[in-house]
Amino acid sequence: MITIQPLVLLVVLLICLNLSAMAADNSNPPASNSLPVLPVTIRIDATKTKGEMRPVWRFFGYDEPNYTYMKNGQKLLSQLAALSPATVYVRTHSLLSSGDGTPALKWGSTGAYTEDAEGHPHYNWAIVDRIFGTYLARGMKPYVQIGFMPEALSIKPEPYQHQWTPEHGGELYTGWAYPPKDYAKWGELVYQWTQHCVERYGRAEVEKWYWEVWNEPNIAYWHGTPQEYHKLYDYAVDGVRRALPTARVGGPEIAGTKGTGASKFLRDFLEHCLRGTNYATGKQGSPLDFISFHAKGAPRYVDGHVEMGSASQLQDIDRGFEIVASFPELRHKPIVIGESDPDGCAACSAQFFPQNGYRNGTLYASYTAATFARKYELADKHGVNFEGAVTWAFEFEGQPWFAGFRALATNGVELPVLNVFRMFGQMGGQRLAVESTADAGLESLRQQGVRATPDVYALASLQEHKLSILTWNYHDENVPGPAAAVELSLSNLPLRDGNLTLHHYCIDDGHSNAFEAWKQMGSPQQPTPEQVAQLEKAAQLTLLDPPQSLHIHNGQAILNLKLPRQAVSLLVFTW
Repeated sequence: MITIQPLVLLVVLLICLNLSAMAADNSNPPASNSLPVLPVTIRIDATKTKGEMRPVWRFFGYDEPNYTYMKNGQKLLSQLAALSPATVYVRTHSLLSSGDGTPALKWGSTGAYTEDAEGHPHYNWAIVDRIFGTYLARGMKPYVQIGFMPEALSIKPEPYQHQWTPEHGGELYTGWAYPPKDYAKWGELVYQWTQHCVERYGRAEVEKWYWEVWNEPNIAYWHGTPQEYHKLYDYAVDGVRRALPTARVGGPEIAGTKGTGASKFLRDFLEHCLRGTNYATGKQGSPLDFISFHAKGAPRYVDGHVEMGSASQLQDIDRGFEIVASFPELRHKPIVIGESDPDGCAACSAQFFPQNGYRNGTLYASYTAATFARKYELADKHGVNFEGAVTWAFEFEGQPWFAGFRALATNGVELPVLNVFRMFGQMGGQRLAVESTADAGLESLRQQGVRATPDVYALASLQEHKLSILTWNYHDENVPGPAAAVELSLSNLPLRDGNLTLHHYCIDDGHSNAFEAWKQMGSPQQPTPEQVAQLEKAAQLTLLDPPQSLHIHNGQAILNLKLPRQAVSLLVFTW
C-alpha cells in the first residue's frame, strides 16, 4: 500500500512500456530513443461535468451477414456482448439479398424473397432468423438494415452477385443495388418480414430494435434518384409500421455529409420526412425516429508510412450534426452515425491498399480513442442527441492471419483496437471536463487532423465510487515519435480522505497486443495450438501492474505516467 503524510499530494509513477521493434507493415513505429520525451500536464476536476457518458460506442457492423453464425463470428459476437452491461447493437448489409448464404468479401445473402412463375411472392426467413437468433442469444439487438433488393424485385437483376475482389476490383454495385420493379411488393416484403419478427420474438423485443432503410443511397449503393429513395423509404417504413406501429424507424444512412451533394441529400430527405407527401400513404411526412449518416476518415500512404485522415471523419460528423441541428423539429431526435471509421473499405486489405496498414496495431487503437472523444465534443458543440456510432469492423472468415482487413479480430484472436472498446465498457456515469497542455484541439483536429505535435488528451467519466480516465498519445503520422511524460492532476475527488484502488490497463507494443506477440513468434501463418493460445492470452486487455491501493488527502492526487506514441491507457479508480 502507498500512503502519504497529511497535506502531501500522492505521486505514482506509471509507465506504459514500448517493448518491440517496428512492425513489418509499418503499423507500430516505436518512439526513437534519440527523441526527447514530451512533457504534458492533464488536469481533471471531478466537479466539472459535461453531461452523460453515453455508451455511444456499443454499435458494430459489417458487410458479410453470413459471417454472423460462423465459428469465429459467434466468438467475436460473444466478446462484444460482454463489453459492458450496455446492450450492443449490430448492423449488417444484405439481409434481403438473394442467394444461398454463401459469403464472400463484401457479399452476403439470405434468399428471403423469391417469386414463382406467376409472380407470386415466396418468403423464406431461415437465414435471417439464424442471424438475428445469434444476436439475441447473446443479449444483443439487431440494428436492422432493410436491404438490399432481391433479384426477383430488381428492375435490373442481371448480373446480380458481384465478382469484386480487393486485388482485382470489379463492378460491385450490381442487380441488388437497383430500385424495385413494384414498390407495393417491396412494402409487402418488409411488412411480412416485420410481422414474422413480431410473431417469432415478441412485440416487446422488436420494439427495442432499430429499423433503417438501405445503405448510402447517395452513392452507387443506390442506382436510383433521391426521390426514388424517398419512395423506397416510405414504402419500407409503412411496411414496418403496419406490422408494428411502435417500431423505431430511421435513416437515411448516407455516405458522408461534408460534400455539397451529400449535404443536399440529407437536407432533402429530412424535408421530405417533415413536410413531403408520403409515397405509400399519400399523407404529409414520413415517420423518422432517428437520423443516421456515415463518417469516414481518409488515410494515405506517404513517404513509406501511413498518414491517417482523422479530419475527414470529424468533418462528416460535424456537418451531419450541424444539418440536423438546423431543423428545430429534429434537433432532439436521436442520431446514430451508422458507420464511423478511419477509412471507407473494411474488405480492402493492406496487402493491396498500403494506406490501410494501420489496422493490426496500436495506431487503430489510439485513433479510435482520440476520435470517439471528439464525437462527444462535436455533439456538445451542436447540442444534438448523439445516441451511437457504428464501428464498421468485424472479422473475416478463412483469411490469413493479420491480413490487414479492418477488423476487430483475426482467426478468432482479438486485435488491439478491440481492447479500446473494452476500456470504453468500463466507463459510464458523467463525463468530466479535461484540460491538457497537449490537446490538439477540436477545431484544429476538424480542420487538419493531427499533423504537428501529437494529441495527448483524455476522456474521463465519474460514477458512484468510480473514476475512469482514458488517455492516449496519438498522431496521424505513423512515424517514430517521442513518448509523452504525463503529469495527471486530479482535484475535488468525491473521496476527500481515504484509500483508492487503482487498476491501470494499457495498450501498446508490449501490452494487450496480439499482433506484436505474433511478430515475435516469426509471423507464422500456421501457428501451433500452443502459439494460438499464446496469441489469445496476448490479445486480452492487460493490467500494467497489479492493482494498487492509494491514499488520498483533501480530494487531490498527482500521478505520473509515460505514454509511448500511439499508446492508450485506462486508469480506473474505485473506493
